[in-house]
Amino acid sequence: MATTSDFRVGMVIRFNGELHRIDEYIHRTPGNLRAFVQAKLRNIKTGKTTENRFRSGEEVEEVRMEQKEFQFLYHDGSSYQLMDKETYEQIPVDESIIGDGAKFIKEGETIQLMMVGTDVVAAEIPFNVLLKVVETVPGVKGDTATGATKPATVETGAIVNVPLFINEGDTIKVDTRTGQYLERAKM
Repeated sequence: MATTSDFRVGMVIRFNGELHRIDEYIHRTPGNLRAFVQAKLRNIKTGKTTENRFRSGEEVEEVRMEQKEFQFLYHDGSSYQLMDKETYEQIPVDESIIGDGAKFIKEGETIQLMMVGTDVVAAEIPFNVLLKVVETVPGVKGDTATGATKPATVETGAIVNVPLFINEGDTIKVDTRTGQYLERAKM
């Protein structure tokens, strides 16, 4: 068990039966009242942020999380199959843990998994990935309206809106958090 004096940014605690990461905290001593710690907590599963007030010296359960690198192998329809880079052990990871950005992940990509014991509680995928455009409508010469985009299918099957000058076979950089086109990759 830890107390509020052990709080630090990034610490993971069990609060109301769920895992939360401390994003911010401040110790307050208002006038003639008792001291307390105001903490901003982020739920690891849902990503929702809440604020909570802890009594100064209150005990909380600290959870030790292990971060390991895994390699994405394939998607079998219901889960993602990942391989531990150290032991070569394969594990299935639920779609909800990896999130929406998984549709931009290619085979062989490295994914960071946060684990409590043998349970996977969160995943961190690369923020930017390079993907090859496999299908798009050709750009029309003279059609140079500012900011105009067209849909393009990338090698993972995801659809990304790209500028008109992008053609089939081009490699583009995509932000996995938003699904937006960032730039044409320089090869």
